[in-house]
Amino acid sequence: MRISETIIAGAFLILGCQSAAWSQDVMGRAPIPPRSIPGAPLPEPEGPPPAGLQALPNGRVLAPAPNAPAAHAALPLAPFASARDALKAWMRDSTAGDQAGAVRALEYAAAHGHLTAQYKLGRMYAGGEGVPSNDLKAFEYFSKIADENADAIPGTADGRIVGSAFVALGSYFTDGIKGSYVKPNIDRAFDMFHYAASYFGDPDGQYNLARLYMNGQGTGRDQRQAARWMKLAAEKGHVPARAVFGDMLVRGSDGVPRQVSQGLMWLALARDAADPAREAWIFERYDAAFAAASVSDRNAALSLVERQQVAGRSSER
Repeated sequence: MRISETIIAGAFLILGCQSAAWSQDVMGRAPIPPRSIPGAPLPEPEGPPPAGLQALPNGRVLAPAPNAPAAHAALPLAPFASARDALKAWMRDSTAGDQAGAVRALEYAAAHGHLTAQYKLGRMYAGGEGVPSNDLKAFEYFSKIADENADAIPGTADGRIVGSAFVALGSYFTDGIKGSYVKPNIDRAFDMFHYAASYFGDPDGQYNLARLYMNGQGTGRDQRQAARWMKLAAEKGHVPARAVFGDMLVRGSDGVPRQVSQGLMWLALARDAADPAREAWIFERYDAAFAAASVSDRNAALSLVERQQVAGRSSER
């Protein structure tokens, strides 16, 4: 029986993983979480990835450190006819509970240039999912993706994967990897987030870039730029971005006019989509903002929320 690409794509998405770290909000409020290793949709690419490197906005090119161990120094030995055949074996072994076989199949596909397999392995090593946690291996997989596919077309399946790889690299450069050649480098983190946000339009990249502008990390502190990027991510449904952007509007700041009802609307939309177990801070900010708001601002916000919901339902038809 032929296994369709749709089934393979769905399996990648279901078996995905995501981790999160914490960083202090410059406003002195409770910490807000960056999206460190994003969970991008993982459809199977329609063709081979574009070759060649592309300069980042500041002229630098992403590449592993000199003499660093490569993620794919040698091709794993496995009886696969092709990367696609290896992906079918990965799904079969995953379903059967053969984790070692599944990882071996993914490594074969990744070593033969399969972009989706490379990204899946990066996420697995980042989160310790089915393999021992190894941030350096994850970093090297993400580096390979970004190095070889920086000119992928935004909005495509490949583009979404590559954008997410740049976001993951930004998170690693933010904190570094202990005991490795990957040292904290906030300027490089800014480059990674900015490229993901601006070229690929990645909402996780936009959210993390906004946080750097809020805190003045890797760039000058600029609340207007922070609000701009946070709004772009919020408009794409990024839940933490909606909460932070709403909070910014409720409080107002340098270059960000105070718009309480608009801010309450974004906070309400964020709360409705938030996970209470992982995103309790969103509920706390929502409760505090609504408790301090006037009745007229609350009512106006609820009307705005209803309009957003109606517009969303209309766009889905």
